[in-house]
Amino acid sequence: MKKPNFSQMTRSELRAHILENREDDEAIEALIKRRNPNAKTYPFPKTEADFAEMQEILKRQLNSINAA
Repeated sequence: MKKPNFSQMTRSELRAHILENREDDEAIEALIKRRNPNAKTYPFPKTEADFAEMQEILKRQLNSINAA
């Protein structure tokens, strides 16, 4: 089977490929390398309150992605 050219795939195509081929480490690495360096980062939760806040942030982000 011929390997796809990840550099020519759009971000959406690459995500779809990864969802269909979850063991494809090269594709996952290609997607990680495309990350936005200006993206907001969040510290690892240290307390239960931090963990609850992180869950809410992730839920909001997932809902906004699913709504798009």
